[in-house]
Amino acid sequence: MPRDQTPTTIGAIAGDIIGSIYEGNPIKAKDFPLFSPQSRFTDDTVLTVAIADAILSGRTYLDAVREYGRVYPGAGFSRTFLRWVLSDAGPYNSYGNGSAMRVSPVGWAFDDEAEALRQAEMTAAISHNHPEGIKGAQATALAVFLARTGADKETIRSRIESAFDYDLHRTVDAIRPTYSFDVSCQGTVPEAIVAFLDSRDYEDAVRNAVSLGGDSDTLACITGAIAEAFYGEVGPAIVAEVMDRLSPRLREVAEAFRERFC
Repeated sequence: MPRDQTPTTIGAIAGDIIGSIYEGNPIKAKDFPLFSPQSRFTDDTVLTVAIADAILSGRTYLDAVREYGRVYPGAGFSRTFLRWVLSDAGPYNSYGNGSAMRVSPVGWAFDDEAEALRQAEMTAAISHNHPEGIKGAQATALAVFLARTGADKETIRSRIESAFDYDLHRTVDAIRPTYSFDVSCQGTVPEAIVAFLDSRDYEDAVRNAVSLGGDSDTLACITGAIAEAFYGEVGPAIVAEVMDRLSPRLREVAEAFRERFC
């Protein structure tokens, strides 16, 4: 049976904000302050909310992602992605982890697994139409879907390994020493899922992700989305810190998404 919890994007957004100050200053430890005055939302939050908005409004993922990218151009997008946002160009065969960090609302909003996977592909293909870009988005969405519908960790591990050929039989402690900054889906999504699988609760999962020392905001965004779906609502202290850092528009859409899919 599905877990008794309220669907939300806060798990992903909190991970992004917590990881934001460590993206350019990677750490290899779990003992760090979750928030500082410099903690902020990045492009991961902006596009996660864009996907949530598209689901709420019924408009296309392309229109929503382009609009939000144009409203928040300084959020930390790569130059390649920002050029795409500001143009009318088609997808550019990216396998970057941007397709995976924005997809989590799909795992919450669709109750049929096949439809969730189809929608995940649609969110990726507007820009990240490389097979690895689509694979990363689908793996993330499936992990959220399985976590929020009651699957245990071993089921999540085995389903994603078999469907996407990711090595999830690793631990954070084994990955951490040699892991480095990687913005590809194939170098981010498996590690983010392991950070969840190797955790005790939401906060521990996000600390695992940041401690890998890579693209910390995106790792923690993906891990945080899965961890919230599995463990339940994010703690009120973390939620309060997150809400204080969101713009009114981002906060409004996040709250509307939670209310719609409650």
